[in-house]
Amino acid sequence: MLRGLYTAASGMIAQQRRHDVVTNNIANINTPGFKQGNAINRSFPEMLIARTRGGEHDPLSVPIGGIHTGVMAEENVSLHARGDIVETNNPFDFAILSDMEVPGAVFDASGHYVGEDGQRIARPQAFFTVLNAQGEQRYSLNGKFSVNAQGQMIDSEGNPVLGRDGQPIVLLEPGTDLPIVNFRITNTGLFVDADGEPIIGASGEPVNLLLTRIENPNQLVREGNGLYRLNDGGQARPVEAEDRVEVRQGFMERSNVDAAQSMVDMMSALRAYEANQKVIQFYDRSMDKAVNEVGRV
Repeated sequence: MLRGLYTAASGMIAQQRRHDVVTNNIANINTPGFKQGNAINRSFPEMLIARTRGGEHDPLSVPIGGIHTGVMAEENVSLHARGDIVETNNPFDFAILSDMEVPGAVFDASGHYVGEDGQRIARPQAFFTVLNAQGEQRYSLNGKFSVNAQGQMIDSEGNPVLGRDGQPIVLLEPGTDLPIVNFRITNTGLFVDADGEPIIGASGEPVNLLLTRIENPNQLVREGNGLYRLNDGGQARPVEAEDRVEVRQGFMERSNVDAAQSMVDMMSALRAYEANQKVIQFYDRSMDKAVNEVGRV
């Protein structure tokens, strides 16, 4: 009897985690560059049920069949399809247009391809590169940047944005401590002044955004505030000219959350949670009768 109770309890936990993922999607529907999460559930390993010692002339064990003892929320997978690109006319807003290819792969709308050998390939993606509070490189698609009083380009959380030299981007008027506010950025991420001349950084090199190519975006781990870190073993490198990546100034990538589908998923998770809850209540009443009524007889 308790097996069914444990199965229903595992279902409630899995649906609660699914509900949490969906509500997080809805909460970030207006967050630039946010990628929708999808909760993946998996059943526990199947068990073989057999009848033993059924009778004097029965074999010792007769297979009955298989049974699953519950379900669990295995992982939260991000959907890395590009969100809508909207114009903001803000010179500090940037969006990445990425159309990377892998030889022999034809990607679907979700950015995946399954080869003839069954191997699943994800489309590589380009990300902005920033430094977190601990000085570690992190990746983001939220291109709402600004320049602080020291001329350093930062994201919405105050994290420095990196250039191709691996150092934080600093935009200062030559020979002054005044930040540059009148600038443009080319499709390749190069910063130029009002006259179209490259802006030179402290290293003596032209200032250029560091765009990082992540070979498999599914190996990225969310850290909050729109930042991702790459799992051990993940492959990343600076974007090159042949990667077919463009930067658009004055544009912003919206989140790719489907609001209508998210509401349906949230209600579905709630209904499944309630169904498992009623099963537990049924088992509770059954055990109450078994202890207080049948046991008394």
